[in-house]
Amino acid sequence: MATPTPDTIEYYKKEKLSDIDYEPPAGGWMDTPVNFRPGSWIYPGKAKHLQYLDLPNPREWVVTEKDWKLQENWKEIVLKGMSERLSKYRSFKLFMDICVRCGACADKCHFFIGGGDPKNMPVLRAELLRSIYRNDFTAIGRVLGKIVGARELTEDVIKEWFYYFFQCTECRRCSVFCPYGIDTAEITMMGRELLGLLGLYVNWVIEPVANCFRTGNHLGIQPHGLKDTLEFFADDIENATGVKVKIPINKKGAEILFVTPSGDFLADPGTFTCMGYMVLFNELDLDFTWSTYASEGGNFGLFTSHEMIKRLNAKIYAEAKRLGVKWILGGECGHMWRVMHQYMDTMNGPADFLQVPKSPITGTVFDNARSTKMVHIVEFTADLIKHGKLKLDPKRNDHIRVTLHDSCNPARALGMLEEPRYILKNVCRNFYEMPENTIREQTFCCGGGAGLGTDENMEMRLRGGLPRGNAVRYVQEKYGVNQLAAMCAIDRATLTTVCNYWAPGVLVTGIHELVANAMVLNGEKERTINLRQEEIPRAESGSAEKGGAADVR
Repeated sequence: MATPTPDTIEYYKKEKLSDIDYEPPAGGWMDTPVNFRPGSWIYPGKAKHLQYLDLPNPREWVVTEKDWKLQENWKEIVLKGMSERLSKYRSFKLFMDICVRCGACADKCHFFIGGGDPKNMPVLRAELLRSIYRNDFTAIGRVLGKIVGARELTEDVIKEWFYYFFQCTECRRCSVFCPYGIDTAEITMMGRELLGLLGLYVNWVIEPVANCFRTGNHLGIQPHGLKDTLEFFADDIENATGVKVKIPINKKGAEILFVTPSGDFLADPGTFTCMGYMVLFNELDLDFTWSTYASEGGNFGLFTSHEMIKRLNAKIYAEAKRLGVKWILGGECGHMWRVMHQYMDTMNGPADFLQVPKSPITGTVFDNARSTKMVHIVEFTADLIKHGKLKLDPKRNDHIRVTLHDSCNPARALGMLEEPRYILKNVCRNFYEMPENTIREQTFCCGGGAGLGTDENMEMRLRGGLPRGNAVRYVQEKYGVNQLAAMCAIDRATLTTVCNYWAPGVLVTGIHELVANAMVLNGEKERTINLRQEEIPRAESGSAEKGGAADVR
């Protein structure tokens, strides 16, 4: 057997990662150098991806080597970039000035909780950038220097930024507790933008961005590949239900453009969520279309730069205009919804060529989407259930004892809190909440979002996943929970690893996988297997409930 490496989950023992030392270093934080230990950092962006995107300083470099091959005038580039962003983004200037270092956010970050590194306290992570702001952009910093937390910009500082700004998942849990409302995720985004001016990206972010420009999605799926994938899913659906679903692709004049993260096409368990969408739409006879051009709902620009957010988001609206749809329906994704809800109007403008979304099934007008013209699949489905439009038999999910992970961006950025619970309580009779301080607005992150969900930084992923993993383990032991539902593609991918490590035996699922398994379909055969092609334990053929609330705990 090969010797385990830090890239593999088997390398890390629970005893090792759960033994957390919160003792701060003996010296001051400015004097504590970065330790690029295996399992705590991500491979740098490859030159070919930077070249494809026309980004600065494309070259091959190694994180652990001393020379990062920066431009000769790198310091001037960073300070000029910082000056431009301080002028352009009032929030950035405000966040640099108003923090009083009260520490209300200190113990709220999952990476600090799971690792004990003081520089992963949100307040101190922000100081990594704020210290340069004080030194070069404030009079008191230029005069008093280190006494007021100012320091000179050096190559070691750049390396520190790279290490810690890519140990932040931009989940914004810290912001919930900040008395001044500082959005630390915005600070991380600015830090990453400045690093990008030097060509410093992680490959797990910049390769998906390049793929998205080339093929329309993060995974580089070609149009024929997407078509083949959906047809493969249709075969599995027919095998499980006896129903052959329709697959409209690039259909001009459809009422709805459906966009979902590309992880749902290739990454289990997201694939089963995608099948759930297909079952739902077919049963409703919904007039919708997939797109091979806008085949990505996610937006890794959120992890790169504001300009990249704008460039990636634009393709969805360009395709909606080309196909002549009325409005857009979005799948179970995380960062897609922060972009849509908080950035789209400013960056791409109100989508005035589209109509205010109106459900063709219930007649509900989604006024909350009046500007973006885009509705979340969870609110769409909750509305269907509320109006009794789905025939459901929740007993089909009786072997499942489920809890809900409030995905960070839909929960904190979109306010999507009640709708997923309403759905789960109608399609499952055994639903249990995790502890109060780990859900809803205070939900803990999966530990692998914002482009951190790769294997070479597995230690940090597992440490960052500790708080969520502990909460899952709690309901597993108390209520026998065996599935964790999440409405985000990144969550479905990364929480599988987190649960395997911290709460073995708990599977991860999307919400619409459970919806489809509970639906009673027109023309279906006897349902003995689920969308995973697994035999349904204790399957019962009982009378179906039409939109009624289930008996849940």
